[in-house]
This record gives sequence, C-alpha cells and structure tokens, in this order.
Amino acid sequence: MDEPLRVGLVGAGPWAISTHAPGLADHPGTTLTTVWARREEAARPLSEQYGASVSTSFDELLDQVDAVAFAVPPAVQAELGVLAAERGKHLILEKPIAPDLATATRLADAVEGAGVAALVLLTLRYTMAAQEWLSGLAAAGGWRGGAARWLSGALLGDGYRDSSWRHHDGALADVGPHALDFLDAALGPIDRVLAANRTPEDLWHLMLQHDGGAVSTATLSLKLPVQPTVVEVAVYGEHGYRTLGRKPGSREESYTTLLDDFAAMIASGTTEHPCDVHRGVHLQRLLDEARALAA
Repeated sequence: MDEPLRVGLVGAGPWAISTHAPGLADHPGTTLTTVWARREEAARPLSEQYGASVSTSFDELLDQVDAVAFAVPPAVQAELGVLAAERGKHLILEKPIAPDLATATRLADAVEGAGVAALVLLTLRYTMAAQEWLSGLAAAGGWRGGAARWLSGALLGDGYRDSSWRHHDGALADVGPHALDFLDAALGPIDRVLAANRTPEDLWHLMLQHDGGAVSTATLSLKLPVQPTVVEVAVYGEHGYRTLGRKPGSREESYTTLLDDFAAMIASGTTEHPCDVHRGVHLQRLLDEARALAA
C-alpha cells in the first residue's frame, strides 16, 4: 500500500487504551484516524494522545476510515461490525465476535458478502513462539490429548469493574476463545464439547473432543487470586509431553503481528486467514455448546 490504512477505533476502555490505540498508532501500516465511544469524554483523551479525531457518531467514524477496530462488548461489536462491513470497511474484531452463534453467523455473512478482511484478535496465536510451537506439533504428529489453563484475577480488581459483559458472561466468553482456539490449533479441530461445568465462582472446566480422536480439557477463571496470570497449554502423545506458556510482552507482539497480516491481506485482496471471522464463528459454536451443557 502507498499509504497507511486509516483505522477508526470503536471503544475507549482499558483494552482500547492498553492495546488497540498504541498498536494502531505505532504500526507503519496503519494510522489511528479517529475514535468513537459511547461517552465522548472517554474518547477525547485517548484520541488526543495519538493525534486522532473524535467522532460523534459511528457513521461519522465510517466516513473517515478504511478499517474499524473494535474494543466493545460482543453484542455491540456484532451489530456495528455488520454495518461497517456493509460499508466496505475491513474489521479487527475482539473475541468472542458476538454474543451467540446466530449473531456471529450474521456478522460472518456480512463480511463475506462485502469481500472485506476481518481478523479476530486471538492473542495466543500471533506470537512467533506460538507459531513455532504449533509447527513443531504438526510436524511430529501423534498427539493424543492436551490441556489448557487460563487462571486470572482480572475481575477481582478495578481494571474491568465497569465491563458488565465480562462480569455477566465470565471467563468462558472472555478467555475461553483463546484456550479453545489454541487447543484446536494444536490437536486438530474440536468437533464438540463433551462436558462443561461452571461453579458459582465462575470457574469453568471443559472436556473437548477433537477430530482424529484426541481429547483435551480447559480450565478457565477470571476470579482467582492468581498473580501473575497463569496461561499454559500442554499436549501429550507419541512424542512425549510439550508445554507452552504466555511470556511478558506477548500481547504487544501479537497485536503487531495481527496488523502485519491485516495490512498484507488488504494489500493483496486476500480475505482468508487462520484467525479470520469464520474462525470466530467456529469458536462461538463451541462457546454456545459449553453454555448449554453447563446450564
């Protein structure tokens, strides 16, 4: 591309402040053009920090940009994402991409119908260490099972006290997509959720069936007094036992890599990617299955 992508940021909460805004402003292939949030007073300091404008409506934001990055609750993202795609805007989506499978499917249909690029920010997948680890697993083969643990106290502190959707939907919706995506990438597509349990304290235990016969488990919580956050994935089989954990700084690396891929996709006219909107639909199906089993 001759010019950086003009990207509009929807949302001005903690994740927009810590990840989206600095990532978009610092990347050579993008520029943070404008910010729109439900409360203009929240958007203004963020926009001023990076030399972006403040949009007073979503339509005003769409008039100024080539792409939209979302940092809002899943239901809001899905609704606005459809509108943006129909206007020909490329999308950077948070996980989960929607509140339920039907809504996720509508979003994916809008993206496909418009022929735009749409990537989901699955942070575990974009680091070089993760990509090399997954490549090693694929080369070796013979894996029979695995486990993922994402244990955090994120909802015990003040950082996300105003994030009502996280408190309502819990760890399954917020960090479940990361764990499910990575187990799926490591052991083959997850066919179905075999079992799911949610404690009153929002501690989730999942058992998953993979295509090819592997079985894995996932343990998820955002309300455990754990510091730092525990993020671990393990697999086992014919070649022993292998593990991968999240390293400091990986969030920034992941976002930079996502933007690398995003800009390259748009420049080449490509819409397919391992973490595209259809990946989001697959993960949404698994989330819905888990919720139904745990009800």
